[in-house]
Amino acid sequence: MSAPVSNAARDVAAGRADAPHTSMLVRMLLRAAVLRRGRAVSALFAMVVAAAVATAMLNLYVDVQAKLRREFRNYGANIILVGKDGASLPASALVQVDSVLAGRGIAAPFGMIVARTGDGQPIVVAGADFNRVRQLNRWWKVSSWPAGPQQALIGVRAAPIVTPKDQAFDLTFQGRVLHVTPAGTVQTGAAEDSRIFISTSDFEAWTGLQASTIEVAASGSPEEIAVIMNQLTRTFPAVDVRPVRQIMEGEARVLGKTRATLLAATALIILTSALCVLSTLMGWVFDRRRDFAIMKALGASGRLLNGFFAAEAAALGAIGALVGFAVGIGIAAWIGRINFHAPVVPRWSVLPVVLAGSMIVTLLSAVLPISLLRRVQPAVILRGE
Repeated sequence: MSAPVSNAARDVAAGRADAPHTSMLVRMLLRAAVLRRGRAVSALFAMVVAAAVATAMLNLYVDVQAKLRREFRNYGANIILVGKDGASLPASALVQVDSVLAGRGIAAPFGMIVARTGDGQPIVVAGADFNRVRQLNRWWKVSSWPAGPQQALIGVRAAPIVTPKDQAFDLTFQGRVLHVTPAGTVQTGAAEDSRIFISTSDFEAWTGLQASTIEVAASGSPEEIAVIMNQLTRTFPAVDVRPVRQIMEGEARVLGKTRATLLAATALIILTSALCVLSTLMGWVFDRRRDFAIMKALGASGRLLNGFFAAEAAALGAIGALVGFAVGIGIAAWIGRINFHAPVVPRWSVLPVVLAGSMIVTLLSAVLPISLLRRVQPAVILRGE
């Protein structure tokens, strides 16, 4: 009987010797947090705030750019294709432009002539695909869009000239007469206010001309839009392809300022939180000098004490990151709903970044307290000096 008992005892002893001291470390961490709840809560709150702000800003950083680009697309074209010397574009030009865009934007063709009204006054008449124009220029103020043949959309400045009583009227081009009916008015504050818009089919049947301009609202980053422009230039070597600089430069400027603001706000909040954590950890070292002195007197090495203190800081950062991530997702969703009237999709890929960043911040904040911890002299502290 003695042999089996002794073997079992040796197995238990060996298991205890080989087992990691994780449970002891966890108990020490919990005890440190419980006994110094005030400092632990203040540091944890700082990390939660930092993680929440970082989460919200990183989610917005990705989502806001897409939303701002979508908003800018509502302001019309950012690329224009124009036939050289006013020449008509090839009949297949719109199909080719759609092929280049491949769903990354919308294109609308326009034909342009100078016609004569019934009393001989010159007026600019444009042929347009109204379905595409409605998608391209959502910012136009239109009272009613044409829905049938020989109906016209009339600029607010042109309406009193061609149809002061909102009646049907005639337009003449190269001896050909087109009888049109007003369907509604358009106001843009630009040249469109002095024009008359008819459907592409009516324009081509009346004038015998194809579209001479295609306006394109391309989606994507400035680099992606530049690629689309290069593809259009290669596809149409005899056509002028140029950007609408007001739109593109304004978009780039707004996106740049938004990005810089988000990053600056995040950096400022993280720096403030790091200072708060540093202050808390410094207080922990001074409050627990006697504990660390006793541990050193009992044989604990400096590496063990440093590791224990770093583990406390890392645990603080991890817990703050997890709580802050949940809070930050809610903040980002709220900002998206208030400012863009659309939800901000949670980016779970942000969690590892926030978790790692929070732990790095707390560990960096622990560098100075750890250096003070190394100077603890057990004999001096235990004598009460």
